[in-house]
Formats: sequence, structure tokens, C-alpha cells
Amino acid sequence: MGRKFEVRKASMAKTMLKKSRIYSRFGKEIYMAAKLGGSNLDSNLALRHLVDKAKKAQVPTDVIKRNIQKAEKGLGEDFQPIRYEGFGPGGIGIIVDTLTDNVNRTVSEVRNCFTKIGCKLGRSGTVEHSFAHLSHTTVKGMSEEEVFETLLMADIDVLEISEEDGLVEIEADGFDLDKIQEILTEANELIEIVEGENGWYPHNYIELSDEEQALFDKFMNLANDVEDIQEVYHNIKED
Repeated sequence: MGRKFEVRKASMAKTMLKKSRIYSRFGKEIYMAAKLGGSNLDSNLALRHLVDKAKKAQVPTDVIKRNIQKAEKGLGEDFQPIRYEGFGPGGIGIIVDTLTDNVNRTVSEVRNCFTKIGCKLGRSGTVEHSFAHLSHTTVKGMSEEEVFETLLMADIDVLEISEEDGLVEIEADGFDLDKIQEILTEANELIEIVEGENGWYPHNYIELSDEEQALFDKFMNLANDVEDIQEVYHNIKED
């Protein structure tokens, strides 16, 4: 994989939750994708993308199958995505993405993570404007020029594109991730999607003191215990 893509990934101030929570996170997302778009991986690209990511994260096959089958049978709950924003130690911005079937429970538990470290939730938009929602996709089997022209014809706004060692790396709007993969796959059946992810990238970073970092670590320990939290993004400057 190209160095440029790795640098981009390294700069993504994102905090993954612990392993058991990763299983739960993917389970919910797979269930909702299958419920909304059907369980056929060939026709539901969003679901296929999630299943591929889950496998790379070593989510057990039975967890994946169980949630797809649950969606097929209509046995699960309805989850809705809700984003919370707040300020943490040292004035850092924190974005918390959740999937919930009980909004009152979730907002209470997320707020508790902030208040227990002496911080608080903000209003919608107070933090998000300091981040950019981007997608990064790496493919092989097409040239940079072919990829760019294909996406351009499909009205995809490519922010940056480069090719290195046969790998084409694409930066675009975060909400276009699945669409990009679908367009390229339809254009060339032999193309391989090597990597694909989206998330919130901070415009600027904040360096924390040891004491402030300890408070953030406490925040994450609390967040790890909140079942509805899917992802946490921040703008802490990391080594």
C-alpha cells in the first residue's frame, strides 16, 4: 500500500473500541445494512463492504451470519444513527457516533462519559465543523487515469488521487465510499478493492499534557462500556 495512504490513515484521529465492542459494532451495522438493502452481497454493496471490513477485523463468521439472518427474518430491533459532539480535556473536539434503539438511554450514557471527566456535550455542529468527513479507497486493476475518468463521469468529486506500485488511492467525500466502490466495480469486473474506509479527519490537532491524556483515557474506558457507541473521533496530536 502506498506511503501516502498510510500517512492519511495514521493522521485519522480515530479511537477503536475494544475487541468485544468491535464485534457488537459490526453486528449492528451489518444487521441494519442487510435490513435496509437486502441480504444479497452481490446486490447490496454496502453490506458487502461491511462484511469485508468485519472479516479483516477478525469478527467471527457466525456473528456476521447471525446478524444477516436476523435481518432476513425481521427479528432484530430498529437502530438509528445519532452523532454526539463535545469538548474534552485540553479543549479537544470529540465526535461520538452511535447506533441506538433507545435515544434517551444513549444520550444519558454518552453524557455521563463527558461529565465524569469534568467535560460536557455540545450542541450539534459545535465540533463537526472542525473535522472533514472523508473516504479513502485503494484499488488495483485500473490505472489512475481510468479511475479518475470513471469517477468524473459518475459525478464523484475526487479530492485527491495518486498511483503507486499499481495501487490507485482515492480521497473523496466520506459519504461517497460505497458509491465509489460500486461505480468502479461496475466499470471493471476485474478491479480489486484493496482498502476502503471513511471517517472524520480533524483540520487541526491539539497536544495534551499527561494529566489531560489520563482524563481522555478515562473517557475512553467509560465509552468502551457503552453498548451503543460505534466510533469515537478526536483531534489529539499523537506521536
